Amino acid sequence: MNIKILKLLAENARYSIEEIAVMTGLSDKEVTDNIRELEIAGLIRGYKTVIDWEKLDEASVSALIELKVIPQDRYGFEKIAETVMKYDEVETVYLMSGSYDLCVIVKGKTFQEVAMFVAKKLAIMNGVTSTATHFVLRRYKELDVELVDGEIDDRGAYSL
Repeated sequence: MNIKILKLLAENARYSIEEIAVMTGLSDKEVTDNIRELEIAGLIRGYKTVIDWEKLDEASVSALIELKVIPQDRYGFEKIAETVMKYDEVETVYLMSGSYDLCVIVKGKTFQEVAMFVAKKLAIMNGVTSTATHFVLRRYKELDVELVDGEIDDRGAYSL
């Protein structure tokens, strides 16, 4: 396994085999074989493009949902997390330490759509004791990619 290949792909998944070979000092075949092994081993789980959705005319809303849950016998938080992550609206699920148990990041077309998803799907799940919804107002950096181009956004401005 080559950690350098993983770091390069995390930086830019569009690097070609040839570019990675030059940067690592490996042959094209060695890079191809390494990547295949990393995919088979489950270390590489997929390839994604980071999109600045705010630049599109199609509106969407993201929210971070805090879930407090009662762990289940023999399964802990696993069963609830597995159920939550199957919803199409759910982009990310993390088990957390601290004041809540699961962090769920969801996406919808409107604030109301996200709120209804939380009220009708998450809040009523067996084992969920409370939810807290935090709407994303602006993304500045996502998956290690800066999303600001120096433009001024007055959503964070305030006066005294």
